[in-house]
Amino acid sequence: MKNKKVLVTGADGFIGSHLVEALLEEGCRVKAFVCYNSFNSWGWLDTLSKNKLKRLEVFAGDVRDPNGVRTALKGQDAVFHLAALIGIPFSYHSPDSYIDTNVKGTLNVLQAARDLGTSRVIVTSTSEVYGTARYAPINEEHPLQGQSPYSASKIGADKIAESFHLSFKLPVVTARPFNTYGPRQSARAIIPTIITQLLAGQKKIKLGALHPTRDLNYVTDTCAGFIALAKCDAAIGKAVNIGSGREITIGDLAGRIIAASEKKASVVLDGQRKRPAKSEVERLLADNTLITKLTGWAPRVSLEKGLRETIAWFRDAENLKRYKWDIYNV
Repeated sequence: MKNKKVLVTGADGFIGSHLVEALLEEGCRVKAFVCYNSFNSWGWLDTLSKNKLKRLEVFAGDVRDPNGVRTALKGQDAVFHLAALIGIPFSYHSPDSYIDTNVKGTLNVLQAARDLGTSRVIVTSTSEVYGTARYAPINEEHPLQGQSPYSASKIGADKIAESFHLSFKLPVVTARPFNTYGPRQSARAIIPTIITQLLAGQKKIKLGALHPTRDLNYVTDTCAGFIALAKCDAAIGKAVNIGSGREITIGDLAGRIIAASEKKASVVLDGQRKRPAKSEVERLLADNTLITKLTGWAPRVSLEKGLRETIAWFRDAENLKRYKWDIYNV
């Protein structure tokens, strides 16, 4: 991918900012699509070194705007489409915004890529599209289940991407990461929720359901999966899992984080943090056979190492102060 012109939507976010860094390491010429705002904030890109920022072209826009998306995509060889609304609780009371951003935003990217002849489109899916595992590990043939408005919007986006490949031969790959974690992750996710409360000195860590299982992937492994799929012609037209093939309950995860942080705390249940019963995804465990077969990708970072790296990042006072640990972040 050296010297390829690559657009990353959602570049200001958690995974997007890490992917930008990984693509720079690959020698790509990266254009970072960030969400336009009156603060002129580039999100997590603002924390990158001056040297890295000098190598970026930053485009401020909105994926809901087809004209801005088309303008950003002109002249690009490939696009990694990560821009999305991701908070599940927020999707319960604002589902319209998820359709506009996740479904229509993806359509805008696909339409522009088709018209401009973009050579590779990587659309970001999520393991949430599978819902609670009907069998495990979950392979790409597992039924899709819209257990939240968020997951339903991502299913819609996945299927639109599929249709553009089948109808128009658009070179689309649907990357389906399981639960990614690491530095810069939103406080809406479980690991930052636990770490920020711990580092703020709380002895009672407020969480929702403790029994569901998740397949956790350190962010550098997820980014490596994206790039491997972008390089793989055999992945075109496919949805491909990016997962570790390991699962852990939320309760056990909390215990590991507490131990790794060398803090003394216990977990208490907070009712407002629990999803509605039929909306809770009880089990996620990836079958990563396909991505390994297609690309040779495999996770490199153990959960133990990844948690240590993540906790160390949060211990930095400048990083920690960005988080509102004392409220339930939806």
